[in-house]
Amino acid sequence: MFANLGLFKDLACPERDTCARPHCIYSHSSDIPQPRPLIRLPPPSLSTPARKKSNDSVIPAKRPAVASPAKVTSISAEPPRKFQKVGPTQRPLAVPSASHTESGVPILRVNAAQSQVPIPVRQTMLKTVYNQFVVLYEHVLSANPSLASEHALKQEDEVYKKSSKLTYRNAVIQCVAALKRRTTPTSINHPSVGTEADIAARAEAQRSLDSLHLSSDLLESLIHPVTDLQQWGYFVEIPPGPGGEQPSIEGKIAKCERCTQYFLVKHLEEADKCVYHWGKPYNTRANGEKIRAYTCCSRPVADGEGCSHGPHVFYESKVEELHSRHAFSFLPSSPPSMVLDVAALDCEMIYTTGGLRVARVSVVDGSGKEVFDQLVRMDDSVNVIDYNTRFSGITPENYATALLTLGSVRTTLNSLIDANTILIGHALENDLKTLRIIHHRCIDTALLFPHRAGLPYRRSLKDLVREKLGKMIQMGDATEGHSSVEDASATLDLVRWYILNKQKSAVQ
Repeated sequence: MFANLGLFKDLACPERDTCARPHCIYSHSSDIPQPRPLIRLPPPSLSTPARKKSNDSVIPAKRPAVASPAKVTSISAEPPRKFQKVGPTQRPLAVPSASHTESGVPILRVNAAQSQVPIPVRQTMLKTVYNQFVVLYEHVLSANPSLASEHALKQEDEVYKKSSKLTYRNAVIQCVAALKRRTTPTSINHPSVGTEADIAARAEAQRSLDSLHLSSDLLESLIHPVTDLQQWGYFVEIPPGPGGEQPSIEGKIAKCERCTQYFLVKHLEEADKCVYHWGKPYNTRANGEKIRAYTCCSRPVADGEGCSHGPHVFYESKVEELHSRHAFSFLPSSPPSMVLDVAALDCEMIYTTGGLRVARVSVVDGSGKEVFDQLVRMDDSVNVIDYNTRFSGITPENYATALLTLGSVRTTLNSLIDANTILIGHALENDLKTLRIIHHRCIDTALLFPHRAGLPYRRSLKDLVREKLGKMIQMGDATEGHSSVEDASATLDLVRWYILNKQKSAVQ
């Protein structure tokens, strides 16, 4: 038995009167007040949720029971984040949106938090790429001032997307080295113009086109019905009469195609001057109002004053008038082995005292090889009024070298193409009219890729080549004009593109 330490001797025994302990540790003295009576809590109500079984709690009166606050639980359809399934981590791409200063130096505007490479490093590398593009494009920047800036931004972005933080700098250095090895372009259509990805894509697309040789069997289903040709302005029958009885109307009255005034037809040295717009009218908006303006100078049609000066010229479209200037004829029939089964054709025309006449003829075969390209000299009774250099590319200097007349050119063409040859061109009816050829086996890219609005609207060859082939043609200025060889090859490539992508709609 342990000794009593007397720790509870100052506390009254709760059972003072009935205590039966022989050695009670509490005090039984009457001087010490009795402790407060204990309060027995009532049993829990049946309506409350059942709890874990435990003995009845006895709490002193000076410490009343305080109910603990209920735990608040939020019910959400979203699982905890640690249990959420997330996709694979992807490298954030920083898409540049940049502008350039007056000097042309591009400014890279990228969110630094999204860029794997520090922005100052990228800006320095961008400047290096830009400087090399400026050197490369020295001959084309005057006509396209922002070209170096645009391509530098695009090239830097291509390198950034293909490289990592560790390989970025070396990738840019290799890119600049590749730019230095390029041939200096002389026009916007040069193969050296563009980023590395642009050039690679163009090369791959061109390889696909070049590998496709167009044959008559492959193109037979694309030949337009004669009814469609008539609807699009083709002449399908030779008019009556021998033709060619009046090759020139010099000294007679005609209506000017440019200013719509009537004038006396004269040759170039004596022709009366005309003030006109060489562009076409189009719809635009100025100060919130819809107006018609010219593509050449953007002046409103209502102003009336022309922007260009030149001689009065005339254009004839009736088959009887054209037949009287030079006779129409069909292509001859020849053995298949002697002529081309497929040929792309394009002509350049000039204004003469006999109307709009052919001055250059170009033909390429089904593989894209040039087989004929000749300037055409006017007949002795026909004089030049305007060389139409802006569009024809014919100048007085190169016209002076022309040796073949239209009759001689037709004789040569008859040895290359015949009535069974499939002729390809854009707005081919104009070329056939100026050559005075009636032909029914035609594939016209203006019909193959029709305008959304339908007749009489048609898409230009330049826009089709840019959209479908990703190339630029007819980029010559007023002193260079178009190239009939380039246009003939472009129409051939458009037909190749159509065959390779014919499962898609041509009207886009």
